[in-house]
Amino acid sequence: MISLTSPVETRAHRWPAWLKLGALCLASTGLFMVRDIAIHAVALVAVLALYAAPGPVFLRAGLRSLRVMLPFVVILLGWHMVTGDMRLGLLITLRMVSLVALANLVTMTTGLEDLVDLIRRLTAPLRRLGLPTGALEIAVPLVIRFTPVLVARAETLAEAWRARSRRRPGWRLILPLTLQALDDADHVGEALRARGGALGLHEQE
Repeated sequence: MISLTSPVETRAHRWPAWLKLGALCLASTGLFMVRDIAIHAVALVAVLALYAAPGPVFLRAGLRSLRVMLPFVVILLGWHMVTGDMRLGLLITLRMVSLVALANLVTMTTGLEDLVDLIRRLTAPLRRLGLPTGALEIAVPLVIRFTPVLVARAETLAEAWRARSRRRPGWRLILPLTLQALDDADHVGEALRARGGALGLHEQE
């Protein structure tokens, strides 16, 4: 599996994870409180400027990881065009792209170990109350690890389809992609069990 962390070293890589996550929470809250399309457009331009600041390699890597949002953008804009409320569609789309891009920026500049350590510290009060937190501590890094893997699998399947047919693959890739994801999940589950049950080990620490 691969990580979303960028191979390009930036100054943001040296910032603490809690600071970046806190800034993401504040930015998300602010964007949800604003309903002015112009402000959201400026916010998106500012986010793109953050991607461009470390250089073209970082920018290309960031934009490449955001391509997964394109179908959702098309669906949202298409739906609101049909319902006759394009202003709301633009507002939701701009907000969604900005928030996902900011979240992706955090994962690109934060090591997986730092994120896991931060999650463990944030869930410490729950452990003191006797609540199991091991599943959450494992689930978050697994999602971060598997996201680029699933995107790469989807791209590989689409390329294989285009090599054999002139028709667009569309929904036909859902079943094989789902089967591959389930197979990967099965392998990961076996790996966790082979290591003594990672959930139990986390709770005993």
